[in-house]
Amino acid sequence: MQAVDYISCQGGGDGSSINIGPSTDSSWIIPILNLFIAGIESWYEQLGIASRLLLFTSLVSSFAITWSWYAGRLSRSTMIRTMLLLLLSLISLFSLILGQQTATTTTSALSPVFTISEDADDGQPVIPNIIDPLAVDPQSVCPGYKASNVEETSNGLTADLTLAGEACNVYGTDIEALSLVVEYQTADRLHVEILPRYVGQDNYTWFILPEELIPKPQVEDKNDDCASRSDLAFTWSNEPTFSFQVTRKSTGDVLFTSAGFQLVYEDQFIEFGSSLPENYNLYGLGEVIHGFRLGNNLTRTFFAADVGDVIDANIYGNHPIYLDSRYFEIDENTGNMTYAPNATNKSAKYKSYTHGVFQRNAHIQEVLLRESNITWRALGGDIDLYFYQGPTQDETTKSYQKSAVGLPAFQQYWTFGYHQCRWGYNNWTELQGVIDSFAEFEIPLETIWSDIDYMKAYRDFENDPVRFGYSEGADFLSRLHQNNQHYVPIIDSAVYAPNPDNASDAYPPFDRGIDQDAFLLNPDGSTYIGAVWPGYTVFPDWIGALFNGTGANQWWISEVAEYYKNIKLDGIWIDMSEVSSFCVGSCGSNNLTLNPAHPPFLLPGEPGNEVLQYPEGFELTNATEAASASAALSSQSATSTSEASSTTSYLRSTPTPGIRNVNYPPYTINNYHGDLAVHAVSPNATHHGGTLEYDFHNLYGHQILNATYHALLNVFPEKRPFIIGRSQFAGSGKWAGHWGGDNYSLWAFLYFSIPQALSFSLFGIPMFGVDTCGFANNADLELCSRWMQLSAFFPFYRNHNTLGATSQEPYVWAAVAEASKTAMKIRYALLPYIYTTFYLSHATGSTTMRALAWEFPDEPWLAGADRQFLLGGALLVTPCLAQGAATVDGVFPGVGAGTLWYDWYNQSSLQGVGAGENVTIAAPLGHIPVYVRGGHVLPMQEPRLTTADVRASPWSLLVALDAEGRASGGLYLDDGESLVPDATTWVDFTVSESSLKATPCGNYTDGNALGNVTIMGAQGSVSRVELNGEEVGVDRWELQSENKLLKVTGLDALTADGAWNREWTLKWA
Repeated sequence: MQAVDYISCQGGGDGSSINIGPSTDSSWIIPILNLFIAGIESWYEQLGIASRLLLFTSLVSSFAITWSWYAGRLSRSTMIRTMLLLLLSLISLFSLILGQQTATTTTSALSPVFTISEDADDGQPVIPNIIDPLAVDPQSVCPGYKASNVEETSNGLTADLTLAGEACNVYGTDIEALSLVVEYQTADRLHVEILPRYVGQDNYTWFILPEELIPKPQVEDKNDDCASRSDLAFTWSNEPTFSFQVTRKSTGDVLFTSAGFQLVYEDQFIEFGSSLPENYNLYGLGEVIHGFRLGNNLTRTFFAADVGDVIDANIYGNHPIYLDSRYFEIDENTGNMTYAPNATNKSAKYKSYTHGVFQRNAHIQEVLLRESNITWRALGGDIDLYFYQGPTQDETTKSYQKSAVGLPAFQQYWTFGYHQCRWGYNNWTELQGVIDSFAEFEIPLETIWSDIDYMKAYRDFENDPVRFGYSEGADFLSRLHQNNQHYVPIIDSAVYAPNPDNASDAYPPFDRGIDQDAFLLNPDGSTYIGAVWPGYTVFPDWIGALFNGTGANQWWISEVAEYYKNIKLDGIWIDMSEVSSFCVGSCGSNNLTLNPAHPPFLLPGEPGNEVLQYPEGFELTNATEAASASAALSSQSATSTSEASSTTSYLRSTPTPGIRNVNYPPYTINNYHGDLAVHAVSPNATHHGGTLEYDFHNLYGHQILNATYHALLNVFPEKRPFIIGRSQFAGSGKWAGHWGGDNYSLWAFLYFSIPQALSFSLFGIPMFGVDTCGFANNADLELCSRWMQLSAFFPFYRNHNTLGATSQEPYVWAAVAEASKTAMKIRYALLPYIYTTFYLSHATGSTTMRALAWEFPDEPWLAGADRQFLLGGALLVTPCLAQGAATVDGVFPGVGAGTLWYDWYNQSSLQGVGAGENVTIAAPLGHIPVYVRGGHVLPMQEPRLTTADVRASPWSLLVALDAEGRASGGLYLDDGESLVPDATTWVDFTVSESSLKATPCGNYTDGNALGNVTIMGAQGSVSRVELNGEEVGVDRWELQSENKLLKVTGLDALTADGAWNREWTLKWA
C-alpha cells in the first residue's frame, strides 16, 4: 500500500506551531529554498513548448547583451536600447502566445499524489474472429434448423424450429428448440422473431430484451387484415434447411433472404444473413465515423466504447437499423423497371424504393457488410427483426420512430443558439472573460458550458470551492440569466468513492448512494469500484433500479436537485456513459485509501503529452510554427516508451456446455479496445437482482439519459429538459440530443461531421452537432473558419476543444470572427424556420438535416452524396471541405425535373445547370454557399446576439417561387420552452398567381409585426402591391427585373397588432 503524504500548515505531529521571526538558527533557509526551487520546477513544467523556447531565447539574449556591454563592445546607452527593444519584442510575442493559448492547468482542493498504474487498463490479448486465421466459420460446421408445426394466425404465422443435425457448439451451446413468430403488425411493418422455445427466469436476460428498456412494436389492430394490404410478402423454405424471404410485392424485388445461410443459434452466439444486390446502398448501423453510404467492405461492431472518433471503430452509441435504397431504370416504352446498380445515364428516368430493417437486440453484435451479402452476429439476445416497407426514406424513418423508438424530444428555443465550451476554462472569472469577449466582438453567444474543470477534484455534484465557488457562481449565473444567456455543466457517469482513511475526503453524494443501493456490484455482492477522472469510482446501477427496485434513479434525481440549489444550470451534458472505466475489473476494491488518484495516463497538456498536432496543410500556411511543433512532437514521441513483442499469444476461449463465459466470449468481436473489460466496466459486473452488465452494457448510456431527463423534469416540471449525451441506443432521442464525441481538428473530421449528422437523422436524434473546430489537437484559422460556418447549419451548434490545446473561440482570429458572424447572421435569421423544422421532427418523425438523396429519391447519382446536405426541405448547404481551396464542387438536385435554386446572398436563380452536373462554386475563405429551393416560404426574424432578442424582433418572409410561380411553407409558434405549451399557433403560407396568403390557426399570440417580404423569382412587371386590399406605397417596394426579385418593406405599420394574429394576403400585379 503506497502512503499518501499531504503538506500541513497547522504544525507538526507534536502539536507545535511554526513561528517565523528573528532567529539565529539558519536551518529554516533550507526548506524555504526547497519550496522555492519546487515552485520554479512546477512553474516550468506548466510552460508549453513555445513558452519554454521564449524563456530560453530571453535568457540567452540577455546574457549575450550583458556580456557584450561588460566586454566593452556595447555602450551603456546602446545596451539599454537593445535590452528595451528585446523586452518589447518578448512582450509582444508573449502577448501573442497568450492570445492563442488559454491556461490549461486545473488545480483542485484535493490534488492527487497517487497515479493509477498504466497497466491497470491492460486486458488479455484477444484477436477478433474476423481476422483470426484459426477462427471456425459457423456456416461450414453448423447444421441449421428445420421448421415444423407451422400454424397460420390472423396476422401471420408461428412455427417450431428444431436443430437439423448434430449440435456444432462452435461459439456457445446450441439451442435445440426455437420458436418462429411472423406478424404483419401494420400494413407497412412486418415482424419476424426467432427465439428459444424455453426461456426461464434464470436465463431470461440472456435472450430477451425487456420491453421496459426498449419498447417492442406491437400489432396495432388485430382485426385489420394487414397482410393483404402490405407490400411485403413473407415466405419460407425447409430446403435444405430453414430459411425465409421478404419480398416487395409491387416490384418482385427480394429485400431479405436467408437462403444459402445456415441459421446458427447458441447461448452466446447467433448468426444469420441475407444476400444483397450488386453495388447496394445501405445507410445507418451507427454509431460510426464513416461515409454516409456504408459500402460493401465494412464490419460494424455494436459495443459501446469510450473511444475518440476513430474511423470505422465502435464508438459511443448503437443503432442496429439500416435503410436500403434501390434504384430502377424505367423503360420509357414499356414502363418496365430494371435494377440499376451503376446508374450513369443522367438522361434516363429512374425510380427508387427504400426499406428499413431494425434488429431489436441490445446485446453485443457485429454486422459484416461484404460484396454480396450482410451477416448479423450477436453474442446474446434473439433475432427480433422489423421490416419497414417504405417505399421512401421519409416513410421508413417516420414508421421506425413511431413504432419502435419514439419521436424525438422537442427542444427549447434557446438551445438552437450558439454554445461555447472548452476543457480548460479554469474559473468563473475566465468564463466571464469569454462571455465578455463575445460581446466585445459582437458574436452571438447563447450558452456557456463547463467541462470537468469546474468540479472539486473531478467529482460530480460538487464545485471546486476556490475556482468555482457557489457564491461567486450565483453572481455569475444571475448576470448570465439577466442577459438571456444560459449555462450547461458536464456531469460524468462515474461517482467518486472517497478515501475511508481521510475524513477530509468525505463525499456525501457517495454516502447517500450507498444508503440507497444505487451502485453496481461485483459478483460477490460487494460494490464494483473502477476508475475514472477523480480516481477510484463507483457506477450507478440503472438496471437494478428498474428491475429490482433499488435506488439509482431516485438517488440521481435527488442529487441533481441538490446541486441545482447551488448552481442554477439550464441543462446537463452527460459524458463517459458507455460506461467508461480506466481500469480492468473492480480495481479500486482494495485501493480506496489511495484516493484521490490521477488517471493511468497523462492528461492533454501535461508534460510529456503536450498538444502539438495541427490540421493537414498547416505547414503550408504556418511553416515556422509547424516546424517547431513537429520537432517537439518528434522529441515527445522519442521519450515515450512502448513495449513491443514480436509474437503474441492470444487468449481464445472455448464453449462450456450450459455456462456462459461473459468476460471472454468464445466469439471475439472486433472491439477497438480488444478485451471487453478494457476502458469499460467489466462484463461480469452485477446489477442488483443478479443480472450481468454483459447483457445490458449497450444500454447504460441510454438509461442515464432517461434518469437525467426525469431529474431535470423534477427541477423544471414545466420545461423541456435539455440534455446532450455521449452514449446512446435506439430510442435515446426521445430524451436527449447527442454530440459527435471526441473528434479531431483535422479536415477529414470537418467532412465526417456531415455523414454522422445525417445518420443520426435516421436514428431519430435530430438534435445533433459536433465539436466545432475539433476537440483534440490544435485548430488553425482556416479550418476553424470553415467549421464555424458549416456547424451554423447543424441543429446543435457548439465549439469545444481539449485541455492544453490552443484556444479556438471564434474571436481568437479576426477572419474566423468575421466568417462566424456571416454564417451566424443566416442561422439566427432562420431560427423560426429551424425551430419549425425541428418541431415537425418531434411531431411527425421527419428529419431536420437531410441527405440530398432523400429529397430527390429518383436521382441515383445522389446515393453517396454526403458533402452537401439540406437543412429542412428548403436550404441546400455546400461547404468547402478542402484545405487551401477557394471553390467547391456541388450538384443541384432536381434541376433536370425543373427545380429552381436561388443563391442566398444575391437572391437570383441558378441558370444553365444540368441534371447531376458537378458545378464549381466560388467559396473564398469566409463564404459558405447556401441556396434556397424554389417552391418554399421561409419565415425569418432579425439576427441578434441572443435568441431572446431574435424572438422579440420583427418578422419577415423569404419566398422562393418554383417554375410555376408557386410556393408553400409553415411556421410553428409557442412560448419556446414549455413541455406542454398552453398555447400554440401554426401558420400556413401558400403562394400562387402572384398572391401570398398567411393563414394562422391556434391560440398563441405573438406581438411582433411583419417587416419585410422578399419574393425571389417574381415574373413579369409589377405596378401595384397591396396587403389585404390596402395598397402598399411605391416607396415600400422595389422590383429588380434583372434578378426577378420583389422586395416589400415597411409592412410593420400595417401589421402592428402582430404578424400572425389574423389571416392576410399580399398581392402584386
